[in-house]
Amino acid sequence: MGKQVGGKTLRLTALRLEALDFRSVRCRSTSAPGTVRSMEDILTRVVVPLPTYETREKSPPPPESNSVEFMHFYRSLEKEEKSQLLATLSQDFGVDHKGVSELAGKLLDTQLRDLATILQVEDRLRYSLTPRYKQLLNHISRVEGGVKFLVDLRADLLEIISSKGSDSPHIRDLNGTLKGLLSEWFSVGLLRLERITWQSPCEILQKISQYEAVHPVRNWTDIKRRVGPYRRCYAFTHAAMPGEPLVVLHVALTEDISDNIQVRAVMKKLATLDLEEDVNKVNTAVFYSISSTQAGLQGVELGNVLIKRVVRELQSEFPHMSQFSSLSPIPGFSSWLQGLLSQHRKEGRMELLTDHEWREVADVTNTTPDTNALDALRKLISTGEWTRSERLVHVLEPALMRLCAWYLYGEKRRGYTLNPVANFHLQNGATMWRLNWHADTSPRGVANSCGIMVNYRYFLQETPSNSAAYMHNKVITVTEQVLGLVSQFQKNSKL
Repeated sequence: MGKQVGGKTLRLTALRLEALDFRSVRCRSTSAPGTVRSMEDILTRVVVPLPTYETREKSPPPPESNSVEFMHFYRSLEKEEKSQLLATLSQDFGVDHKGVSELAGKLLDTQLRDLATILQVEDRLRYSLTPRYKQLLNHISRVEGGVKFLVDLRADLLEIISSKGSDSPHIRDLNGTLKGLLSEWFSVGLLRLERITWQSPCEILQKISQYEAVHPVRNWTDIKRRVGPYRRCYAFTHAAMPGEPLVVLHVALTEDISDNIQVRAVMKKLATLDLEEDVNKVNTAVFYSISSTQAGLQGVELGNVLIKRVVRELQSEFPHMSQFSSLSPIPGFSSWLQGLLSQHRKEGRMELLTDHEWREVADVTNTTPDTNALDALRKLISTGEWTRSERLVHVLEPALMRLCAWYLYGEKRRGYTLNPVANFHLQNGATMWRLNWHADTSPRGVANSCGIMVNYRYFLQETPSNSAAYMHNKVITVTEQVLGLVSQFQKNSKL
């Protein structure tokens, strides 16, 4: 990976797109002036046939210019044309299904033969299941910039699948093959952990700022603070993608577990720009932001590995450090709540709030404690206007806290928690430790989760068993505070 392309580098020039139909898309290449090739022709040439089983370790690799030409050609296409190219690649240059069927039949016929014969046929069958395009992907990875190209190509595949631009099983198989390769190339032993500081290259700091997905960076002073005293910023990088942070973790070093992200708590506490750290004030690491930067690495285990590596780094730097916790947003809670309120409005149900709470809402909004108050509450949640009324903030706290607890603990997809951030930390073995009211009062925090945040605490001796319980038995490790709120919701909602 990252190998330099020599003087034989092929340059595509005078690329011309004539139509959206892949058979009518043409390009001119400097390797053959005046020669016109269609998408299909290029694929036929650059996706070479699999070597025979007997010659699989002896066949010379195709020229690197094939990979370079494919990369240039693909980048020149429009979105729809890329979809068409990937559909053709996955369908016409995949597994030889006829050959697989023949070998499968042969394997059945050899079951009474000696073990050596059976193992050889099994190995032939295994080799025959290799998609033809896998060779092209492997060869691209060895070209300079090839791994980054494949990461971006997989992002395109994921977008096609998620947008239902194609329901082709061939596209899904191509995505699975590429994910498998990326998982190998980005395995833990090949990742480099880097601490980002104010002395890091300007380009890296700029990318860290751009990629921040949880708490947007406002300016250079903000990013300077985030990599300054009482703060740590770590990123995984890879030799094949120099200068590209793959996943970024921001940590606040505090005396105790923070319960809000407001300026006074995490974003500035103990973190003036020229302050020297006092190790006696550092007992806790609060993970307040983790951002994956490459959409094409979705599903490749990076974030959970990064947290574990960072914990070891911090334990080495601060041997007395005893507490590790996230301070996490709850994306999706407000939209889930709006859907629940709409459903109850249609059904004429009012049990999400107590009678007293509905009367308070009705009084503040000049409505009646019935569906009119429910409509008013929906509007208040959607606009965030309720945060401007101290009375409403006080009244809605118990209701929103128990609803949020249920959302995190009780709402499931295939037995696992619906919320993606919760799912991430629970898979890592964290405990759903504490819900925090009024923890993020920024417009974004109010819009996403009504200002509520949650701590997922990492009890290091318990994380392996917690992770196994969640992954295998779908059991969430949770504290009494959260369970108490869940119980209140169930009692009030008659579940």
